[in-house]
Amino acid sequence: MRTITVFIVWFWASFAAFAAETDTLTPEDTTGALTLALAQSVDAAVDRLGVTNGFLDNPKVKITLPGSLQKAEGLMRSLGISKHADNLILAMNRAAETATAEAKPILLDAMQNMSLDNAEDILTGGDDSATQYFRNTSGEALSQKFLPIVKNATDQVGLLKRYNEFAGKGAKFGLVPEKHANIENYVTQKTLDGIFLIMAEEERAIRGDPMGQGNKLLQKVFGTVK
Repeated sequence: MRTITVFIVWFWASFAAFAAETDTLTPEDTTGALTLALAQSVDAAVDRLGVTNGFLDNPKVKITLPGSLQKAEGLMRSLGISKHADNLILAMNRAAETATAEAKPILLDAMQNMSLDNAEDILTGGDDSATQYFRNTSGEALSQKFLPIVKNATDQVGLLKRYNEFAGKGAKFGLVPEKHANIENYVTQKTLDGIFLIMAEEERAIRGDPMGQGNKLLQKVFGTVK
């Protein structure tokens, strides 16, 4: 799983040895630094979220019940019968953690196939502009590729059928958005939301401390917009 990441880092690190010899910032420098930053952000997201409790114990990305199902959860808890809600929330987060751990090649492949024609705008566009560009250009395709992984993970969840039936009924009455009426679709979207959130945090860290990065190309390029 790390082979693709290692190759990306090796390629651009090798390029950096030559690029660092001049202070002139070239388009290739910018593209290379953005690619490295995204690869590093993917690694950070998978390492932090693709482990047991990676989603469950992180309030920023923890997957909770959608929409009006949270009202039902509140009622169950007030009645002292929260076991079903707890089990369902645990199962959804476990599925997200499993899917994330298996999805790094998909993320890196999408990143490598992404066009960076407007790399200069991305570089100067904001503290998470590369992550947002990646999400805007690749998010839909990633959702389609993530779905089978999430489905495989949720197939092992005993409450899957109950969730789909319950949420499906809620969707018919307009209580639950149609896209949330299926557990695979809901967990897929929430998994990607979590991954992109952590990627954005990592990108901000790189931009916030370019000279603290262990790569000369990252230092050179992001140092110009510090």
